[in-house]
Amino acid sequence: MATQTTGRTDLLQTANHLRITLGRIVRRLRQAHAPGEVTLSELSVLGRLDRQGIQTAGQLAEQERVTPQAMSTILAELEARELIARAADSEDGRKLKLTATEAGRQLLAGRRSETAGRVAAALDTALTAAEQRQLIEALPLLDRLAEHL
Repeated sequence: MATQTTGRTDLLQTANHLRITLGRIVRRLRQAHAPGEVTLSELSVLGRLDRQGIQTAGQLAEQERVTPQAMSTILAELEARELIARAADSEDGRKLKLTATEAGRQLLAGRRSETAGRVAAALDTALTAAEQRQLIEALPLLDRLAEHL
């Protein structure tokens, strides 16, 4: 949906710039991940269970946009670490319902705090107060964009 002032070429350039910039941010956040720690994919699934509550593996795979096989691998690792729990669905015993455990919620709280602290420190040193406000104002737009990808 291009406006009169934003042409298709401008939108393509913006999209490419956004993709590259977000990729750099994600790579930098991943670089802080030490071998043996919970991966970003695992954290994403755990966070979704924490925010949205009980889910099935199929629902999680769809929402995370991964294959059922990839989700099975993620869930097996989370379960081995006792960060999630599985229980039979009361209406359909063939289905398994997944929830975050207390240990999972505690891990999320710690990681969110650690990562948020790193990002906040970078925001404080890299951006002026006015730029910080601009970024804050842009966050709802980025969230809405993420929902349409």
